Amino acid sequence: MTLINLAAEKGKALPLGASLTNEGVNFAVFSKNASAITLIIFESANPDSPFKEIPLTAKENKTGNIWHCFIRGLKAGTCYLLRADGQYNPEKGLRFNPNKTLIDPYAKAITDTGSWDYGKCQGFNADKPGLDLTFSCNNDIAHQPRCIVIDDTFDWQGDKPINYPLRFSVIYETHVKGLTANPNSGVQHPGTYRGVIEKIPFFKDLGITSIEFLPVQEFNENEIIRKSPVTGKRLTNYWGYSTVAFFAPKGSYSSDQTPGAQVKEFKEMVRELHKAGIEVILDIVFNHTAEGNEQGPTFSFRGLDNSIYYILNENKRYYQNYSGCGNTVNCNHPVVRTFIMDCLRYWVMEMHVDGFRFDLGSILGRDQSGRIMENPPTLEQIAEDPVLSATKIIAEAWDAGGAYQVGWFPGGRWAEWNDMYRDNVRKYWRGDQKETRFLATRIAGSSDLYLRDGRKPFHSINFVTSHDGFTLYDLVSYNEKHNEENGENSCDGSNNNSSYNYGVEGICYDPIITSIRERQLKNFFGTMMVSLGTPMILGGDEFGRTQNGNNNAYCQDNEISWYDWSLLEKNAGLYRFVKEIIAFRLRHPGFMRPEFFTGRGGTYKGIPDITWYDDKGEVPDWNVVGVYLALRLLGTKADTLADRDDNDFYIMFNSSIEPKNFTLAVPPPKKEWWRKTDTGKSSPNDILSPGNEERLASQKKYSVNARSMVILISKEIK
Repeated sequence: MTLINLAAEKGKALPLGASLTNEGVNFAVFSKNASAITLIIFESANPDSPFKEIPLTAKENKTGNIWHCFIRGLKAGTCYLLRADGQYNPEKGLRFNPNKTLIDPYAKAITDTGSWDYGKCQGFNADKPGLDLTFSCNNDIAHQPRCIVIDDTFDWQGDKPINYPLRFSVIYETHVKGLTANPNSGVQHPGTYRGVIEKIPFFKDLGITSIEFLPVQEFNENEIIRKSPVTGKRLTNYWGYSTVAFFAPKGSYSSDQTPGAQVKEFKEMVRELHKAGIEVILDIVFNHTAEGNEQGPTFSFRGLDNSIYYILNENKRYYQNYSGCGNTVNCNHPVVRTFIMDCLRYWVMEMHVDGFRFDLGSILGRDQSGRIMENPPTLEQIAEDPVLSATKIIAEAWDAGGAYQVGWFPGGRWAEWNDMYRDNVRKYWRGDQKETRFLATRIAGSSDLYLRDGRKPFHSINFVTSHDGFTLYDLVSYNEKHNEENGENSCDGSNNNSSYNYGVEGICYDPIITSIRERQLKNFFGTMMVSLGTPMILGGDEFGRTQNGNNNAYCQDNEISWYDWSLLEKNAGLYRFVKEIIAFRLRHPGFMRPEFFTGRGGTYKGIPDITWYDDKGEVPDWNVVGVYLALRLLGTKADTLADRDDNDFYIMFNSSIEPKNFTLAVPPPKKEWWRKTDTGKSSPNDILSPGNEERLASQKKYSVNARSMVILISKEIK
């Protein structure tokens, strides 16, 4: 490419971003308040490569508030940046600085961010009084990653999004890098999209239907400058909840480091997962960006139109901070709403993803002054968009500004992370008193949250652990968080964990305690898989992954967070239980009903679709202290809207420290109770494979061990 011959032709205002054609590339960027835009074209992706700056004129290269041009002869792989000129007046919300190079918000790939220093991107002189009120004359072009022009052509081999109905899904939350970064992961491409492909046989064996990845949109892992007080090593942004470019897959997760190859490799990962019948869900962070507060770097949105993209205070120098990360995206501004919809459609149409989990989703329901809206247009548009009609949309239905909307999230068809399920199930199995009524509500699909607005049980994403908090093993091994290595004096992370260590904090070799812990892990998995709703498990929990008590490992890109695959063999009994209980759920439509229980009878008179009992086989007194609970689940199709006739089930829960004799309900006519699962027994007797269930000698009583759950299944009398 010869830079000297490059010239800007008029071009088109849409689509936004860099659009490749046979003749060249069209560039289009929105800025309402800029007085001038400059396009910078680089000869290559090399940091010191020559470049040419091409000014755009309002007369020839602007339509409305969109600046655009066409550069003939450019091809895929071309690297570019932008500059925007205009007023620098922070107290009016204007932060234009032509000395700062800017990333195109619609960029589909970014060059290496591994050495990116945000300190070079500040639009003000950090060493002068007034900080951001002082204009910076330092040119940062040598320090800024570049946007890459992408050719979206790809051989999908007939692939398209799978889009399983939520109720038939079992979600597995994981981190692309952490999944295979450990040397014992056994893959040839550790920490990458291809590493995920290499683990497909594992996912198939486990039996999950959907993978939910922590953020894969480009972020700067080196934005944290603190060091671990324990190791002395610099901490990194591991989780990735600090987006730089929303259309661009993370470049460092690609095994092929050719500029732009991350797009192809991401598509390969999606295609191969789909071939294996596994969906791809992305955790996406529209609530804030990596530009932070008024003292943060200027590298994209802030430099293009700060007052449009962010919610500002009355003194527009400052940012509303409902995200807890310094700024809040102005999600319900029409321009920003268009940006969000364009981004979601791109990931579905071009990248073939099956769904999204929206981090701090309540922010998408705040108006341009930060107030929670009754009918937020952004949330409604996402729910009603025809392109996204089959796409999973899952909200984290709260934010850091005090909004809490679990059960009330607006927009129609949204599913939600159900933290009330998490807390109630944790407290019950810890042995807390008066928790049986709440456990029953959560097992029955949380009708207290979702029935009132017409949503269904599957809109509840049932989880006990997620990336944010203890792993499941740590939940039963630590009374307190141990976040010393985060360098924040353990002030970070939640103090409300509802955890219990059973007598020893952390690693323990006492066989009695280790047995209790393993039993509790099975209880959590068993409870999730028999509950109405959509279960989500935290990756690695199925074989006892630990973070050594760190419940906020966002900055730990090391063995604390990476999966230790040696545990798969060490905890083989736990892993076997998890994959068997997942398969059990997916075989039985009674646990995946599309409607809430009605309490009405089924095909044999007088038997409701669900009946609750205490240990004596009587109707529970929900107001008394108790830790014993049982339920009878009717498997017949009539009046339950199940997909087909199923077995009946009798399930018993005992979170006390003593065994308890439970009185059993009378089995269905011409049937008997058979034991499927008893977490009080050792592997492999804790869960029996299909066809090998054990007939109960007594059809009237069953002794449930301390801290155990039992699943009985009805079968024909032989």
